[in-house]
Amino acid sequence: MKIFNVLVLCTGNSARSILGEALFNHLGRGRIRAYSAGSQPSGKVNQVALETLENHGVPLPEARSKSWDEFAAPGAPALDFIFTVCASAAGEACPIWPGHPATAHWGIADPAHVEPLAARRAAFETAYGELEKRISAFLQLPLETMSSAAIIEAARAIHMEAAA
Repeated sequence: MKIFNVLVLCTGNSARSILGEALFNHLGRGRIRAYSAGSQPSGKVNQVALETLENHGVPLPEARSKSWDEFAAPGAPALDFIFTVCASAAGEACPIWPGHPATAHWGIADPAHVEPLAARRAAFETAYGELEKRISAFLQLPLETMSSAAIIEAARAIHMEAAA
């Protein structure tokens, strides 16, 4: 069985991309090895992101905020798919990714700065649910037999359907 490498990108790599990394690894059940990174990493993972994952029983033992440069450097994992989950990261000039992975944008509202704390927790739950819906649908695809173009198109359709 091929194991697909997925990178989930956001600007700060503290909230949405952390949720995406954990969900891809958890729901992928060994078929996916997911990572997350940011264009301008905050250097710390949002505690409410970790709390949300814990509440759902989704492990992320090595959660850390890191730069996307780690994944464009020599010796980095060969990426199959990249998902941007915030508009600013999607619009930035990305590094040149070795192997030209399939890339799609799944815009998810940023829960990190919602106030007060109770509303922030609710926003994280919403972001978690939106990512879980998209990732679950993506993992149902026969990725092993699809072309990159077909995977990108399917990922875009999944996002549009989930957002509707």
